[in-house]
Amino acid sequence: MEQGKTGEARWKLWLKRVGIGGFFFFLIKGLVWIGVFIFLKNCSGL
Repeated sequence: MEQGKTGEARWKLWLKRVGIGGFFFFLIKGLVWIGVFIFLKNCSGL
């Protein structure tokens, strides 16, 4: 039983890390795209 609990704890820790990493990945990706669109909008006005 102890082995199952440690395996479950590892799985939850891995899932938490992937969730946090995924959140930051998509946050940064979204900010980059916003910057690209603002840059293109400003360039097209020239």
